[in-house]
Amino acid sequence: MKNQVCVISIYVPNLEKAIDFYTTTLGFEVNKQYGPKIVTLVHGDLPLVLEEKEHATFNESNSGVVLGLRTEDIEETVKALKEKEVDFIVGEPTNCPPGKYISFKDPFGNILEYIQFD
Repeated sequence: MKNQVCVISIYVPNLEKAIDFYTTTLGFEVNKQYGPKIVTLVHGDLPLVLEEKEHATFNESNSGVVLGLRTEDIEETVKALKEKEVDFIVGEPTNCPPGKYISFKDPFGNILEYIQFD
């Protein structure tokens, strides 16, 4: 059996607030809404799904998945995110094995990273 990631789902307590953050702050576009509690976002070949769950609450100790996003200019990305007042964990570009990264939270505590590859 060959394993392959086919979708990334992010559970949130408020779908409208999540759509606003992921579209306005991160620049994704809504692809399709599947009823009042689930939406897919345009994300290349790998679907990104936002799904509202009644008891979706997160903090740093129970978030096991980090969504990594690619950027070509990490300094410009940091500037744009600071203008949107995101909650940074690592707010200055920091060296990592493949290049540089920053880390931040969405409005619900889900952790995301931007990576600029060398």
